[in-house]
Amino acid sequence: MLVIGELINGMFARVGRAIAKKDAAAVRRIASEQAVCGAGALDINCGPGSLSPADDMKWLVETVAAAVDKLLVLDSGKEEVLEAGLQAAGRPCLLNSATAEPNKLKRLLDLAAGYKSGLIVLTVGSSGMPQGCRQRIESAARIVEICVETGFPLDNIYLDPVLMPVSVAQAQVGAALETIKEFKVISPELKSVVGLSNVSQSAPHRRLLNRVFLSMAAAYGLDAAILDPTDRELMETLSAADILLNRNIYCESFLKECGGDKDGPG
Repeated sequence: MLVIGELINGMFARVGRAIAKKDAAAVRRIASEQAVCGAGALDINCGPGSLSPADDMKWLVETVAAAVDKLLVLDSGKEEVLEAGLQAAGRPCLLNSATAEPNKLKRLLDLAAGYKSGLIVLTVGSSGMPQGCRQRIESAARIVEICVETGFPLDNIYLDPVLMPVSVAQAQVGAALETIKEFKVISPELKSVVGLSNVSQSAPHRRLLNRVFLSMAAAYGLDAAILDPTDRELMETLSAADILLNRNIYCESFLKECGGDKDGPG
């Protein structure tokens, strides 16, 4: 599973301060820490408080790219901000994100294609947030149709089933899991991604909920997750899930990642 580190986001106080002060050392530390902890990609978001989001995105991308050699996930609802990040990166990235709304989706597909980049697309249609697996799959089918129509490669698409907080939409968690499995039925080339922390928003025991959902989603075929890679127990849970799902060979690297602890007799 591709782990996308979520910590370079201006909504977090320390990152917001670093952006305001252009404290490159602080941003590099956060980027490097996530990479060391196992992130294969890093989400970059200026946050809602940015007064110059395009300039801030450019600065963040340049700073992070100089610190780590990881896939950069450019996170913004504004196309001009995404393009500023793409120009600064000078290499393929992953854009986060679009919806199934045709006009904007086509524009972002064109933008991503111009930079040989991928795109995260939420299974949200014109009627708003999906209320079940069927609505999510209908949106996914429309997304695929538009990708085929525009010639955008499906293996550069990450579909987001729209993970809702269990505290307010408990039934929707199961719908999101079923949708992850169904994406591969639509096309084996499609990849799936979730913003993991959404499931535990406003709930107690957030870290426990995140761990359990991640292991469940792995069993349903989840390809990527935006999460906190510095949460050691979360990363250990993912490693254990990969072993139990026969995605990784049980070996010393697993024991090392989990601290070499042995529970129980023998």
